[in-house]
Amino acid sequence: MNIDQLAASTEEAPVIKLANLIIVQAIKDRASDIHIEPFEKTVRLRYRIDGGLVDVTPPPKNMQVALASRLKIMSNLDIAERRLPQDGRMRVKVGGRDIDLRVSFMPTVHGDFRRFKAAVDAPHGLILVTGPTGSGKTTTLYSALNELNNPEYNIITVEDPVEFQIPGINQVTTKKEIGLTFANALRSILRQDPDIVMIGEIRDQETAEIAVEAALTGHQVLSTMHCNDAPGAIARLDDMGIAPFLISSSVILSCAQRLVRRVCSVCKEPVTYPPKMYEDLGIDPVYFDGVTLHRGRGCERCKNTGYSGRTAIIEVMTVTDEIRKLVIQRASAHEIGKVAIALGMRTLRMAALEKVREGVSTLEQTLIATASY
Repeated sequence: MNIDQLAASTEEAPVIKLANLIIVQAIKDRASDIHIEPFEKTVRLRYRIDGGLVDVTPPPKNMQVALASRLKIMSNLDIAERRLPQDGRMRVKVGGRDIDLRVSFMPTVHGDFRRFKAAVDAPHGLILVTGPTGSGKTTTLYSALNELNNPEYNIITVEDPVEFQIPGINQVTTKKEIGLTFANALRSILRQDPDIVMIGEIRDQETAEIAVEAALTGHQVLSTMHCNDAPGAIARLDDMGIAPFLISSSVILSCAQRLVRRVCSVCKEPVTYPPKMYEDLGIDPVYFDGVTLHRGRGCERCKNTGYSGRTAIIEVMTVTDEIRKLVIQRASAHEIGKVAIALGMRTLRMAALEKVREGVSTLEQTLIATASY
């Protein structure tokens, strides 16, 4: 493929021209690697030149998917497979020289938002967000409710207590002392013809049964649970006595969430970690090849902590047909997790490490937030 000629052609489709120009420019700049990295609102394009990574003008975000597909076509890879890593090769001719390129695709954390959004947009089903106290579960659900808040929908919440008031949404606080438990409040709420119900937390079998029943009868139900990871939510419902076939039919998405501290932007500086840190995390240091890691040195702004603010890391498990089969077979959370990862789920540990790669957080925070991994 003579991409010198193709890059110069004005008749080629914009994405073909873009892919060719990226490759031609990299070769002209003597780059050994090309990194195309999608982030939430932007795409980053970097060339490794003489061992160092250099930022170059990135492609527009709206061409990200088309560009990835074009590069897959050039490498004889499956353009429909966006959940699993893929490796391939391509041979191009530039300046009369044949050049062999090795191509590697890795699904990254910013695909998780699309999974979550798809579940939130679904007409019915149970969405679970899990994690310890103070991990931001309720805030995530409030964000989802804000997204759904529309005069067309009757949205009702039952919480203990109502943490944040949202105009247009009917919110109920439980009062155990007068018998207004989650379960009793839910029964009353379901008589009010809601479209969407948010349950502050599923703590017992009775509440779990009503939540599952509501999801199966055409309601969208959002709730939180206390467990370690996304697959663990399935096992927790099973432990509560919910029949596996009901779990598999009702749950459409399970998430796990933690908060990690953000590196202070005022005193941010490069950091080099000892090999022991990578050993403790069970990761290959190669994962960070070519990436400058950062920490906060400590300053007046961050009260000498090196951190300022927090960001969420989220593990998102879509309940696919493969996972439904495992749920019905009462497979362990570990087995379900393995299949979910093969289907593209990013674990909390993976999500935390991505924040480290982006310079947003640190390996110390990864150890603290994902200690159970």
